[in-house]
Amino acid sequence: MDSKRPRSFVRRTRSRVERRDSEPAPDGAGAEPLADEGPRPESQDLPKAAERRKRIVVPRHERGGAQRSELDIELREVRYGAASRGPYLRVVPRRQRFTKLAPGYIEATRLGSRPRGPVERLVANVKGVLLGNAFATSQMVHERLTKLKALAIFASDALSSSAYATEEILLMLVLAGSGTLQTSLPIAGVIALLLAIVTISYRQTIKAYPGGGGAYIVAHENLGRGPGLLAGAALLVDYVLTVSVSVAAGVAAVSAALPDLHDARVPIGVFMIALLTLGNLRGIREAGTLFAIPTYLFILSMSAVIVVGLVKVVAGEAPGSLLHEAPPEREVVAAQGLTLFLVMRAFSSGSAALTGIEAISNGVPAFRAPEARNARTTMTMMAVVLAVLFLGVTFLTSRYGLVPEEHDTIVSKLGREVLGKNVLYYGYQVATALVLFLAANTSFNGFPPLAAILSRDRFLPRQFSFRGDRLAYSNGIMMLAVAASVLLIVFGGEVTRLIPLYALGVFVSFTLSQTGMVKRFAGIRDPGWRVSVIISVCGAVATGVVAVVIGITKFTHGAWISVLMMIFLMLLFALIRRHYDWFNEKIRVDEDSLPVGVPAAVALARDSEGRLLGGAPRDHVVVPVDGINKISLGAIGVARELSNMVTAVHLTDDEQDAEQFRERWHKAVPDVPLLIIESPYRAFSGPMMAYIESLEQVEPDRRITLVLPGFVVRHWWERILHNRDVQRLRPFLKERPQVRIIDFPYRLENGAPA
Repeated sequence: MDSKRPRSFVRRTRSRVERRDSEPAPDGAGAEPLADEGPRPESQDLPKAAERRKRIVVPRHERGGAQRSELDIELREVRYGAASRGPYLRVVPRRQRFTKLAPGYIEATRLGSRPRGPVERLVANVKGVLLGNAFATSQMVHERLTKLKALAIFASDALSSSAYATEEILLMLVLAGSGTLQTSLPIAGVIALLLAIVTISYRQTIKAYPGGGGAYIVAHENLGRGPGLLAGAALLVDYVLTVSVSVAAGVAAVSAALPDLHDARVPIGVFMIALLTLGNLRGIREAGTLFAIPTYLFILSMSAVIVVGLVKVVAGEAPGSLLHEAPPEREVVAAQGLTLFLVMRAFSSGSAALTGIEAISNGVPAFRAPEARNARTTMTMMAVVLAVLFLGVTFLTSRYGLVPEEHDTIVSKLGREVLGKNVLYYGYQVATALVLFLAANTSFNGFPPLAAILSRDRFLPRQFSFRGDRLAYSNGIMMLAVAASVLLIVFGGEVTRLIPLYALGVFVSFTLSQTGMVKRFAGIRDPGWRVSVIISVCGAVATGVVAVVIGITKFTHGAWISVLMMIFLMLLFALIRRHYDWFNEKIRVDEDSLPVGVPAAVALARDSEGRLLGGAPRDHVVVPVDGINKISLGAIGVARELSNMVTAVHLTDDEQDAEQFRERWHKAVPDVPLLIIESPYRAFSGPMMAYIESLEQVEPDRRITLVLPGFVVRHWWERILHNRDVQRLRPFLKERPQVRIIDFPYRLENGAPA
């Protein structure tokens, strides 16, 4: 071996192990002959089976630069084969903690990402049982939805509204007496027209903004921060209310078939929210598989009721005829006259059928490629199915003369009239109840991505943009579940008490979105922009009128609560963004001036063979860095005072962001080597600990010093807004004598270490 060539691995003395003559020749792929091993004596005694294969850890440690210390640890087995004429090394991929992707760039394996500590392992085991094994970030492309699954995921809210939208119209009209219920059909027709306008408008939005975000992105980019935050707040409020209303409606459907469960509607509702939360934490594709069957079962059963009901109407077996309504099944005394205001209230209540329409525009990236085209197709399918079901239920309700009652639903009564009270009716009720429960699933796929976008724009805590083990936005899912459960408990699980809070937010977001699209089309003036502007203007005017109607007619009945919730969220957004802007200003540095302003590290003299003169550094100082800022650079400065051998380590789960950060780092701090650890399972403590442990093996005669950068917290709530993962390493390092921990707490007020 050439002595001038850098050693590719550190050799550790092992006893020679022999092999049997009859042992089959090994696979030559990945095999490396062990240097300095002579031929095996043929007459030597054969070792035991356990001695013929040993596992050793062979670290690769490249020493090419002045302070360069790249890590590539591989676990290998000592084996024997005829082809190699002696012992050789075989890589054992399953036992590797890192995979080297490029110089200065390694990727943590599943083993290297495993949690540390008994509590962390217990939590991971419980999550593994409930949710399944964690997915790597690269699995994201396989979690995309087909159109059929996307229809079940994103359209369940809109489709389920056909089960109660008609009833909400009748509940308003019956105040003027049962003789006014025939007005429901014209009102339903206007709502169907509004549905068509909104659908066409949102098809344009999806095409223009294929990255998702819906009303928030459109309003924020075209109308400004204020309208954008209003749209975001309105949608978040609507998503929470969607879960509460949908689950309450599902419980109502169950209690209509089983009246004994009426008093237990709140516990049942909270339990169903918990089940939906668990299903969505398992991942969007798996949730689509779980929820597709109930959604399509509802579509088939509701369609069957409508078809059979229409056949009976045409055949004269129904109380009414094809052209005339049936007389009401029971008389209701009028409490007030049929005024325009009452008709407007009925219209606003029935407009709940449009809630959930915007969810597809928020979740375009969840579709398989081509994302925008598949999303537009799914939206059209949803609108057609919803219009057919909604108009069909409303029409048959008038032909059978159904009147709403307190402990029974319109769709339940319609099912009994059309199918009879038999097994088909109960199957129909089960399908209706399931889809009403699953309607909440639309919010579970709309709220978390929107919260993640707001988080990336620094209007919500950073934790909302983190993906969980199954690639879902777990924090957003949990927050939605808690908020919806609280609302369900406060309002006793009653649909009629929750409906007045409902729909205002979604129509506010509709209006802002379409207004933003008008400005966008008028500004860019692409081919056909005039038609697009006309469509968006119609959508903005129509939804704006509905928003005003809902606000006026429902304000005193509970819509004021929705208004307060939107105002509170907008204020919260502003305060969070204000803190993040202040924080970023305090730690910001001019990267262009750093090579001049940052003192260079002390150069280490080397001989012609690259060996250090005057002895190697006693400490290898490691500094985790999350960016180029005053906190990270201050910690690097402390590291330089301690040793000439400093390595900055940056963990990421995004390869593109990692490459950009590498380029910025090499320009700003060129004399400090950067090691990027890609964490495909989005863990921090596990890969960092695996790296530290690997360094201990690579450099057994050198002390590892870990400088933990951080900042002094002024208020308790700042801990919520900032991810302080580096501090979680401390408990795992206390019992490692070779590792020294040094804190670097940066004081933001005066820009100095604490």
